[in-house]
Amino acid sequence: MLSPAIKGFTLGASLIVAIGSQNAFVLQQGLRKEFVFTICTICFLCDAILILLGVGGFGQLIASSESMMLVARWGGALFLIVYGIRSFRSACKDEAMKVDTSDKQTNGLTWAVSTTFALTLLNPHVYLDTVILLGSIAGQYPESERLFFATGAVFASMTWFYGLGFGARVLTPFFPKQLSLKILDGLIGAIMWGIAGGLIFS
Repeated sequence: MLSPAIKGFTLGASLIVAIGSQNAFVLQQGLRKEFVFTICTICFLCDAILILLGVGGFGQLIASSESMMLVARWGGALFLIVYGIRSFRSACKDEAMKVDTSDKQTNGLTWAVSTTFALTLLNPHVYLDTVILLGSIAGQYPESERLFFATGAVFASMTWFYGLGFGARVLTPFFPKQLSLKILDGLIGAIMWGIAGGLIFS
């Protein structure tokens, strides 16, 4: 039973660790120390639910719905473009010149929660990776071993998101005060637009 769990953890980690819009946002909020636990928990629980749905056979339903994938594709691209604009604008502001290590929060909880859900659920790659890909691979195992595979993948998600969110604080001293989040905001904007372009032109 250990082998399916290890394979689930390894494959889940390889899909989650790739830098994307969701991971970039978690890193950014981790550096700013804003609602880190809440954001990481949302990302982890969404991943866990989608993985369990995929292992349970829901992946085949998603893959067969062309209209559902089309809506997710264009909706996700539009959101990423708008968020990219927001990141570039933030990079041009003077207040982005400093990493805030205090407990002062620049954005509200509602904004953080809604943005996390949007970056997670409006990205078609999330469904392709968790529901369809992991679900199809889990289907190759006997039914009694699929839960172990799913458990491994879910544990990989939990380890990554909490590690990224709270581990980001270690990077704070490496951000020069005269640059601060300008570089990070610009990089995140480029990532958002790059993923949006991939969705549109794929």
